[in-house]
Amino acid sequence: MAKYSFEFKKKVIEAYQRGEGGYSYLAEKYGVKNRRQVLNWVHYYEKFGDKGLMCSRKNNSYTFKYKLHVVELYLSSEVSYQELALCEGINNNSLIAKWVNDFRIAGPDALRPKKKGRKKSLDSSNKKKDITLSEAAAVDTSAERVKQLEDELLKLRIENAYLKELRRLRLEEEALLKKQRESSTASEESSS
Repeated sequence: MAKYSFEFKKKVIEAYQRGEGGYSYLAEKYGVKNRRQVLNWVHYYEKFGDKGLMCSRKNNSYTFKYKLHVVELYLSSEVSYQELALCEGINNNSLIAKWVNDFRIAGPDALRPKKKGRKKSLDSSNKKKDITLSEAAAVDTSAERVKQLEDELLKLRIENAYLKELRRLRLEEEALLKKQRESSTASEESSS
């Protein structure tokens, strides 16, 4: 069960919109754990309306490519988890944080869907099954190797995009500092 009801969240947001106080004041007044929660509610309400405040009982499943896309966006830009969640229409910014952390720890494989259920036990009495299973294992290892290489390539591409963006930002910063130095030396020369 959700800790805060839809009606409660709506009441807090309406108080914020009426100008009764800031995030911290409203969090304290209404007994919300911290001001960040109120801030999230306001942002989600502004972006999605009433739907942004409702707790979804439905587990959305996201594809591997979509998760990878979101992680790549986060790593190659300087946006917060919340801003990215709002842009992508994801109602839970901690989900993006989990994807990014999993990606950093275990690479792209961590974002792949996990198989559910119990593993099948092998029946050793049937030799025909053993032969087909060993053939399948040989195929799977080569397919598995290709998947590993594709994942490694993808990880390197994301890392490359991140480093390029970082370099671009540093160059912008250096150009800005250079302009500031030039303007300050020009003003010193004109005053002399």
